[in-house]
Amino acid sequence: MNKTYWPPALDLYASKNPLERLLCLLDLEPIEENLFRGYHPPDRKKRLFGGQVIAQALVAAMNTVPMDRSPHSLHAYFLRAGDPGLPALFEVERIRDGKSFTTRRVVVVQNGLAIFTMDASFHITEEGLSHQESMPELSPPSENQLVDGLRQRPFLSYRENHKQLLEQVPQEPEQQIWIKANGLAPLEPRIHLALLAYESDEALLGTARMPHRGKFERSNMQVASLDHSIWFHEAVNVNDWLLYRLDSPAAAAARGYTRGSIFSAEGKLVASCMQEGLIRLRS
Repeated sequence: MNKTYWPPALDLYASKNPLERLLCLLDLEPIEENLFRGYHPPDRKKRLFGGQVIAQALVAAMNTVPMDRSPHSLHAYFLRAGDPGLPALFEVERIRDGKSFTTRRVVVVQNGLAIFTMDASFHITEEGLSHQESMPELSPPSENQLVDGLRQRPFLSYRENHKQLLEQVPQEPEQQIWIKANGLAPLEPRIHLALLAYESDEALLGTARMPHRGKFERSNMQVASLDHSIWFHEAVNVNDWLLYRLDSPAAAAARGYTRGSIFSAEGKLVASCMQEGLIRLRS
């Protein structure tokens, strides 16, 4: 991908489709060894989308790790709300370079303050024992099932039982969402993992709020991601449909906990996610 750092390349960014714009955001600017600068969508007015920061931090770590090692897990904390009007610095610490595993820590900084931290572990390809949970018996959506308004995002999505999900009544905290890149992602396998990391943050907190729909107005809640973990089990192709199954086992003490399993359309479990988020009722 051509280096198109912006704001200097803002016009070029504006001419691209949603997936290409996201890829521009993931194309971090190297400042010096282990230090990168990242930008944000120019039309975003409020705080940064957590999935974007996770994906950018993962790319920053990848930029310091040999290509024969792919991330198998990451564990992140959101410390402060990010300012979309300012670029962010991604500081990578090379914790360990072992024979099989490589560990990186990334701190994201704005205005001299850490807004996000992430530890990521990379692993060479190895053979080993294998088992997995079964995927729900569902089929990917057809083209005419997709909602036009969602085509303006980097990922296409289709929610099973979407009509029921629109009802503002308490519901079981479970969702099953088909996701797919809105365009053709590059062939480089590790970019697919970063793109999946971006999309993995899209529906977790919403799942934790489902049992409380209709009881409280969304405007009366303070909602924010607190932490986020991903385990990558298999190679991922975001150019094909993936099923994101989510459920929230618990919410307590103004925090909601959600977990997710991501399957290929063929039924292979490719990744797992967990997140806890703040769900605070405003007085």
